[in-house]
Amino acid sequence: MSFRRYRAIAHKEFLHILRDTRSLMAALAIPLFLLLLFGYALTLDVDRIPTYIYDHDRTPQSRDLAERFRGSRYFQVLGHVDDYRGIERAIDRNRILLGVVIPHEFAHKLEAGQVADVQLLLDGSDSNTAAIAMGYAQALTQMYALELRTAAQNRKGAPRIAVPVDARIRVAYNEDVKSKNFIVPGLMAVILMMLSGMLTSLTIAREWESGTMEQLISTPVRPVELLLGKLSAYFAVGVVDVVITLVVGVGVFEVPLRGSVLLLGVTSCIFLFGALCWGIFLSAATRSQAMAYQLSMVTSFLPAFLLSGFIFSIENMPRVIQAVSYIVPARYFMAILRGIFLKGTGWGTLWFEILLLVVYAGVVFLLATRKMRLKVA
Repeated sequence: MSFRRYRAIAHKEFLHILRDTRSLMAALAIPLFLLLLFGYALTLDVDRIPTYIYDHDRTPQSRDLAERFRGSRYFQVLGHVDDYRGIERAIDRNRILLGVVIPHEFAHKLEAGQVADVQLLLDGSDSNTAAIAMGYAQALTQMYALELRTAAQNRKGAPRIAVPVDARIRVAYNEDVKSKNFIVPGLMAVILMMLSGMLTSLTIAREWESGTMEQLISTPVRPVELLLGKLSAYFAVGVVDVVITLVVGVGVFEVPLRGSVLLLGVTSCIFLFGALCWGIFLSAATRSQAMAYQLSMVTSFLPAFLLSGFIFSIENMPRVIQAVSYIVPARYFMAILRGIFLKGTGWGTLWFEILLLVVYAGVVFLLATRKMRLKVA
């Protein structure tokens, strides 16, 4: 390998990137835009659930229960209705997710020591959100019932009711259970995988379509020199994207960075190198910019978004899909990012995921070099 020839190819590619200012600005602005868009719009937190209350009893006890819903941060009581049809219409029109029905004689049954029913009507079209909302509502009503029972026992002079199990919950690594702390680090992997494939998937195909590849063939440049020369320019752009996403994630979204910045930088560079090599491989294999771009989106962005554990838990996927996810490099980089950001884990814990990223980068580099040799030699 000649460093002189490599430097000439890298210089040529740097000039091409700098001259194409629109593509350069897009490459730098897209990560920022996607991070802000997904970071603010994509949330798994379920709170301020839009709620209607149908108080058929209209007693101090029923109003007290309604106030419990109004005072909880998990529910947003939008109003009261006088019949079931008001709740059903609001659910049909997507105005509310939950309807609370307090039936007639609710207070009478409480005072008589009988079981007083409370009906919860939920919009089950979003099953996950509905299940979480149902859990919140059940917990609130059960806590209210326990307080009423304790007050009744105290009035009768009976000893205080002791809760048989006192669950004390301690959440590690994400104490406030904020979904952005889980989502934003994963976004870095998705964005890098998408941009890397998109940037380099066009470079070799563009040479073939513009006719300049024949000129490169006539020169003494070797496939590995051509590959590394073209990668250098896009690798520099990718490193800038890593810095942008890191600054926005920590500075804007206040995601805690508990681990080593050095480890984060090294693993990001390994992942970035492999993703760029994959784009080069697709570009050399297709010779068509349109085809290379489409394949890069299908083989990089979609697997990174769907099969890496970014949003959907891999353990809940079918066995076949779980097996496919093992060949998605973003899965391992996702685990590394969340380990470094949230848990502060280091080399000793993440060595296996790092090793798999190194293997992935090496294999894709060899495939891209071989494909370049077949096309250039």
